[in-house]
Amino acid sequence: MRRALCLSVLLACIAPATADDSLVTVAERSGFVRTGRYEEVIALCEAFARRYPDAVRCDTFGTTPEGRPMKLLVVTRTGAFTPQAARERGLPVTLVQGGIHAGEIDGKDAGFLALREALEGSAARGALERQVLLFVPVFNVDGHERFKAWNRPNQRGPEEMGWRVTAQNYNLNRDYAKADAPEMQAMLALVNAWDPLVTVDLHATDGAQFEHDVSIQVEPAYSGDEALRKAGIALRQRTIDALRRQGSLPLPFYPSFVRADDPASGFEDGVAPPRFSTGYFPLRNRLAMLVETHSWKPYPVRVRITRNTVLAVLEQVAREGGRWRELAHAADGRAARLAGTQVPLEYRAGERVRTLEFRGYAYTRTPSDVSGAPMTRYDENTPQIWRVPMRDDVQPARLVAAPRAGYLVPAAHAARVAAKLDQHGIAWRRIDRALQDHPVEAFRAASVQFSPQPVEGHQRAQFEGEWRSERMAVGAGALFVPIDQPKARLAMALLEPQAPDSLAAWGWFNAHFERKEYMEDYVAEDVARAMLAENPALKAEFERRLREDEAFAKDPAARLEFFYRRHPSWDDRHNLYPVLRLDRAP
Repeated sequence: MRRALCLSVLLACIAPATADDSLVTVAERSGFVRTGRYEEVIALCEAFARRYPDAVRCDTFGTTPEGRPMKLLVVTRTGAFTPQAARERGLPVTLVQGGIHAGEIDGKDAGFLALREALEGSAARGALERQVLLFVPVFNVDGHERFKAWNRPNQRGPEEMGWRVTAQNYNLNRDYAKADAPEMQAMLALVNAWDPLVTVDLHATDGAQFEHDVSIQVEPAYSGDEALRKAGIALRQRTIDALRRQGSLPLPFYPSFVRADDPASGFEDGVAPPRFSTGYFPLRNRLAMLVETHSWKPYPVRVRITRNTVLAVLEQVAREGGRWRELAHAADGRAARLAGTQVPLEYRAGERVRTLEFRGYAYTRTPSDVSGAPMTRYDENTPQIWRVPMRDDVQPARLVAAPRAGYLVPAAHAARVAAKLDQHGIAWRRIDRALQDHPVEAFRAASVQFSPQPVEGHQRAQFEGEWRSERMAVGAGALFVPIDQPKARLAMALLEPQAPDSLAAWGWFNAHFERKEYMEDYVAEDVARAMLAENPALKAEFERRLREDEAFAKDPAARLEFFYRRHPSWDDRHNLYPVLRLDRAP
């Protein structure tokens, strides 16, 4: 009886009455047992626009591979319903995105609740008079319609839900940088047009069982423009404070154990690479929030917390958005002056460890008679404070000096790279004349490691090497990508070969790191003997290698290659990354 009363109070709290039944969701009608299909999103989008013609526009910003419209609600009391109008009035834009993982569908139902309350003035009063809200109820639309029970086996509710990935099997929250999916390309076009100051990405976690019910991560906090980090930290902390006042137990980090399924291993904070939303938007000098409700909390609880989070963000942007917008534009200017400076490409928690008091449950860890592995079992009736290690001293893990002028993409790759740069709104220009014996910086890989399994349909690659000064001829039709632009960090993230989500890391140029021409062994034997006879210094080097390197001495192929690499027939483009850097603009 008490549980039923508590649930009824909770439902009343997250489902206020409305005079217009067309704005009531399937989730509300079912007591948050079910969530609606995508046809409901289309109907609600149109219903909100009819009910609030002065404040809501229902738009379509893309079409999925299976032919479904990608719906967007543009919401504001300012009359600025276009990107140009928002820019002219200096209004901050907030993008709230649900269903990028369509099984984690809290954001769709919570977003419609928050939107209705903000429009009716029962929450976030006046917030829509000082910003433009872009609400995408479901980003992964085709995945949403792969609809059934058990799509999220470690999640409590709703009864049925969508699927994690798209109809083309892309994980959209691994796709921001490479932008393979048509859905992501549509989203980036929306972002380029509207330039949202704050993007809020709504999820539910995977993982263990514990008392904490939501994590709020914001970047830049450790990464990106240093001055803009202050706004990111403030947005995170004020959101956490608001949720605490409403009874939540929020965390400022994603609660994933260092060792899977082992609470004693503790936690490690970090910065996501730009395949993720929170890694991507700071490279554009904008704020990004990742909201992860705890999947083991009942669906009504998760929807309420997500609704509270969205409203807290809208209130903050209304209050601070003008100042944060100035900070972001100042960060654009600083990014355009990064030439020659050290820029972090990735981050990692340092060795410093502190003890964290974490609100978990009593648990046992015993061998399983099913898997044979140690298995953790939680007792949700017995709360317990875990004292566990926490590593949150996040520091740059790889620094690279930005080019002094920019990047040069030879004509052979110009069309493909230009299309990708356009998707991200990165500036470039075409070089119509050939460059002869031109000073460049070239990256030659000393070693390349290819992934043994495909990732998102790509064979990823990792490179060791460095940029060195050379002189080269570059044909007409190359692209010049200047570093003096607001998206300089994003350009580096895509074009620095050692960046974790660069085009090179995603396998775009793997053919350049394959041997294509060979010398037959019997030919190499004759070449080697001639080179030894003609070059005493080479002979001395070869003999030294034989004495000092046992593995080399025992490897016939390596011994022959010693000579082949020093012969004029060797391919001087082997392991040459086919993007160059320039100290001066051409």
